[in-house]
Amino acid sequence: MTPGIDALLNRARKVREDLSLPDAARIEARRDHRVTAIEDPGIEATVTAALDWLGTAQDNSLSNDGGIARDYSLVSGWRASYPETSGYIVPTLLRGIPGHTNEVCRNRARAVLDWLVSIQLEGGGFQGGVIGQTPVVPVTFNTGQILIGLTSGVRELGAEYGAAMRGAADWLVRTQDQDGAWRSHPTPFAKAGEKAYETHVAWGLLEAAREEPARGYAETALRNISWALTKQRVNGWLADCCLNDVSRPLTHTIGYALRGIIEGYRFSRDNALLDAALLTAKGAMSALRANGFLPGRLNPNWTGAVRWACLTGSAQIAHCWLLLYQITGDTTLRDAAHRTNAYLRARVRVEGQPDVRGGVKGSFPVDGEYGKFEYLSWACKFFIDANLLERELRSAAGGAGA
Repeated sequence: MTPGIDALLNRARKVREDLSLPDAARIEARRDHRVTAIEDPGIEATVTAALDWLGTAQDNSLSNDGGIARDYSLVSGWRASYPETSGYIVPTLLRGIPGHTNEVCRNRARAVLDWLVSIQLEGGGFQGGVIGQTPVVPVTFNTGQILIGLTSGVRELGAEYGAAMRGAADWLVRTQDQDGAWRSHPTPFAKAGEKAYETHVAWGLLEAAREEPARGYAETALRNISWALTKQRVNGWLADCCLNDVSRPLTHTIGYALRGIIEGYRFSRDNALLDAALLTAKGAMSALRANGFLPGRLNPNWTGAVRWACLTGSAQIAHCWLLLYQITGDTTLRDAAHRTNAYLRARVRVEGQPDVRGGVKGSFPVDGEYGKFEYLSWACKFFIDANLLERELRSAAGGAGA
C-alpha cells in the first residue's frame, strides 16, 4: 500500500470514528484541537474546582462504596471505584487547601479509607484494576499506592488504620525478591515485565517506616530504589518504565519512578539518590516546550514521541521539579514547573457541568492516547498536589517568580 493511500484510509477511519462518538466527546475534541491560547484561571480557582471534582467522583462512583471513581468518560460516563488511585488520593483529601476549612474533605478521606480496609485481601495485599474487574488478586503496585493512603490515615486520623497499614507493608516486604525487585505479583492489567516505576511502591514503604521504623520497611524500599537505578542510563533515562511501551514510556510512569527516587533521597539523605533524581528530572525538562507542553511519551534521548500531552505525567513531573527545587535551589527546575502548571491550569474548567468542572483530562487534546476522552481521578490528584506546592513555595518566597 502506498503512503498516500494509507494516509487517506487513516483519515477516513478517523472521520468514521468521530461520527460514532457522542456529541460531548466530538465537541470537546474539536475544541481542544482548535485552541491556541487559553486563560489560566489561577491556582486558587482551579485547585478548589479540582477538589470539588474529586468529591463528585466519589459521589458518582458506579460501585457506590466510598471509593473514588476511576474516571468520567465523555463516551460512557462514570466508572466504578479504583482502589489504587483512591489510596493515594487520601493524603490530598486530608490536606485539602491549607488555610481553608477542610472537614468535608477529611470526611471523604475517612470514607475512602474505611472502604479500602474492607477490601484488603488475606495476607495484606490489595487487588489491581477497578472494582468489578477480574481476576481479583494481590498486586504489588496497587498495594504500594494504597499503603500511601493508609499511612496518611494513621498519621492524620488515628491508629484504627494501623493494622491495615502494617498488613500491606509486611506483605510488600515478604514478596520482594532478593535483588530489590518485585516480580511475583504483577498487575494483570499492564504489559508483563519488570517495572522501574515501582519506586513509587518503595515510597509507600518509606511512609510506613516513618510510623513503624523497626519493621524493615525502609530497608526494603531503599533496596528497590537501588535496583531500579541499575536501569538508569548516563542521560537519566530509565529502562523498563512504562505500562505498555518501554521504548516510548509515558510521562506518567516516568513521574512515578522519579518521585520514588526523590522520596528515597528525602528519607535517606543519600546524595547518590539526589544525583540520580536530578539526572532524570533534567532529562525530562529538556523535552519541555516554552508554553509548558510536555509530550505524553518520550524517547530514550528525551525527545517527544507524540503530539499530545499526558496531563497526569505533566503534573507529576512538575511536582517533582518543585520538590527538587526545594532541595537544591535550582531555579530552572522551579521555572519549568511553573510553566507546566500554568499549562495544566489553563486546561481545567472552573465553570460548567459538575461532571467535568475541575476535572483533569487524561490527554490534551482529549482524544490523545492516554485516558482517551476521560477525566481521570489520579490526574486530578496530581494536579492539586503540584499546584499547592507551587502556591506554598511562592508564598515562602514572597511571590518571587510569580
